[in-house]
Amino acid sequence: MANNDTIKKTLLVTITLSLVCSVLVSGAAVALKSRQNENKVLDVQQNILAISGLVADPKALSRQEIQEEFSKITPKLVDLETGKFDTKLDVDTFNQQAASKDPAMSNALPADQDKALIKRLEKTAKIYVVEKNGKLETVILPVRGYGLWSTLHGFLALESDLNTVAGFGFYQHAETPGLGGEVDNPRWKGLWIGKEVFDDKGNIDITVVKGAVDPSASDAKHKVDGLSGATLTSRGVDNLVKFWLGKNGFGPFLNNLKKGES
Repeated sequence: MANNDTIKKTLLVTITLSLVCSVLVSGAAVALKSRQNENKVLDVQQNILAISGLVADPKALSRQEIQEEFSKITPKLVDLETGKFDTKLDVDTFNQQAASKDPAMSNALPADQDKALIKRLEKTAKIYVVEKNGKLETVILPVRGYGLWSTLHGFLALESDLNTVAGFGFYQHAETPGLGGEVDNPRWKGLWIGKEVFDDKGNIDITVVKGAVDPSASDAKHKVDGLSGATLTSRGVDNLVKFWLGKNGFGPFLNNLKKGES
């Protein structure tokens, strides 16, 4: 009787099983990629809805309800160099993160201008606007910058005066849970609401302080408590907010919008 337990047959079975498993895994990855991309978009929409104040708890909504609520928000493109709306690109297909890595759609930032440590700045940004009866209620600005371990991606929402914070939060980061990861803490995010980002002369005056803000201080409306035990993450948040509100970020756009020249 022939011996079937040969090295050749063992290798053949092993290779065949490996190929079958590889095909199954690859097929599953391809099949799930579309749903994964949809879930990423849905997560960003949930964060925008929460930050805009339109929905108290977007996570409690169904996929369809999220999309219905998000339809009340208008995405627009902004040319960061001119500070004016850009209608040359397709707002529905524009990917800001991809643009930031494309040399044709972004510029390298000199070290002395790169307060947020993002290395490259896209020429165009995708913002979101909430209007009621044709009047601006909220403008939601994408922001990002380096913390301690990662680049934090989020949104800063301003009220119609383009000065008062309506909401703030991050949808992507890899900061330390319990420390820098407290940027996700609803209590801390709530501290930003009502704060003013500019002083009376239009200078950026919002600051994340070390420790707690003295509520009786004359400048308390421009200060936010730092994250306990997360000095570098707090500093990173402070830097990224200042960068995106400044001349290389949305500063020119906000000035134009105030003057009705966007």
